[in-house]
Amino acid sequence: MPIEETVYFDTTNLIEGRTAKLTYKGALATADAEEIYVHYGFGLLWENLQEAKLSKVADNTYEADITLIAGESINFCFRDANNNWDNNETQNYSMPIAKEEVTVAKVETVAIDVPRLKKSYIIAKKIRIGFYKVITFLPKLFSGDFKRKVKE
Repeated sequence: MPIEETVYFDTTNLIEGRTAKLTYKGALATADAEEIYVHYGFGLLWENLQEAKLSKVADNTYEADITLIAGESINFCFRDANNNWDNNETQNYSMPIAKEEVTVAKVETVAIDVPRLKKSYIIAKKIRIGFYKVITFLPKLFSGDFKRKVKE
């Protein structure tokens, strides 16, 4: 999204909470500055003021990844290591930030037949108990430790 031919983002919409790549080809880049920084803040009052060093990616082209936080806009300007500024002729650069769209999914509820669930639970429990009895009875049967009750 070009602000001018010299400053643009890699996306058409700046969305809060996402990261966008800022490309700068302005006056400081053409002056062959050693280092260029983007000085930026959010909203009309430049809240959460930050500064990031731009990386040189080609002749007269610098880039930086900017994480867009809460605010209705991002305001920014550029400076080099010698404190020369590019502030869009005292107007600063500004772009609106959109809120992330949230979609709500409808959740379908499913009724469970409680008597059937209870019956299957009881059957499963009886099977487990029966299996346990067989497992605990077999060692006694083969060890000769099994005693028969005799009535007197």
